[in-house]
Order: sequence, then structure tokens, then C-alpha cells
Amino acid sequence: MKITVKVYVCKICGEAYIGTEAPSRCPFCGAFEKYFVESTKYDDTGAWDVELNDKDKANVEKALEVEISNNIFYKCASTKVPELDGQKLFKILAKVEGEHAAVWKKILKLDKIDFPKYDKCASKYKPNLEESHSREDRAIKFYGEAAAEAKSPRVKEIFKAFLEVETDHLHLSEERL
Repeated sequence: MKITVKVYVCKICGEAYIGTEAPSRCPFCGAFEKYFVESTKYDDTGAWDVELNDKDKANVEKALEVEISNNIFYKCASTKVPELDGQKLFKILAKVEGEHAAVWKKILKLDKIDFPKYDKCASKYKPNLEESHSREDRAIKFYGEAAAEAKSPRVKEIFKAFLEVETDHLHLSEERL
């Protein structure tokens, strides 16, 4: 039996994935399977060359700040909580939020992102889960509003995709609280 392996591309973050089928979630940005296409059927030329009106630009800049803040919080929490589940949870959340920041960086045509040092997270799992829940709840509300306001179809698509991902993150903290 021959197994057919394909290359799939996430239309949200632009990363490629090799597999027999598209993943249920992007292993990089967390976008749902519906955002994956076979690489042979997708040309992402211009995907990052987005014209931003003032409102879209302001929302994308705010989204970048949100993702940087969440990334550094999760990195901190992953190193301070003693529970292995918490370490793994916060580490993967930091990676996903970092990928979200990278997407906004590309949209804003920035050369780099500065991730400041952060050490104000708790040393206990539950307070960090509560903070995670609060952060994800704020992100969900903001991304919903930003998606509704977006004029650029590309920006709207990214906000909608990240809204779904942040909702997944919220469920992760809800299940553990």
C-alpha cells in the first residue's frame, strides 16, 4: 500500500506542513484545518503585501502588542509552575502566541519584534491559569471586534482565524480551572 504524502500550507501563517492529510490545527499558529491548502494549489505571493487603512493598521498594531504580551507571559509561566502539565501548556501557548505576533509583524512589514523580559507571572499553576483565562478572554473580545471592523479581506481572515484559536486557548484554561 502506497502512502501519499503532500505538502500543505496554512493560509494564515504561511507555514508548510507535510502529511497524508492536513492537520486539524496548524502546528505553528493553531489555525483550523479549513485554512490549509495543498501547496500545489496555493500561491501566497502577495499574502503579506496588505494595504492597511488607519483603523486596520491600529487594530493590527494592537494585536501585535496583545500577542507579544501573551507570549512573554506564557514563557514566564512555563518556567515557574512546578506542574509538568502547566509547563507544557504554557510553553506551547507561548509558541503559538509568538507565531501570531510573527504574522502581524509580516502584515505591518516590520523587520523584527522585540520580546521584552517578563517575570511577573506567578509560581503557582492556578493563578497563571486565571491570568491566562483573562488574557484569552480579552483577546477574543478584541479579535471579534477587529474582525467586524476590518476592511481588508486578508486582515479580516486573520482576525477570524485567531479568534478561533484564542477560543481554543480559553477552553484549555477553563478545563483546568
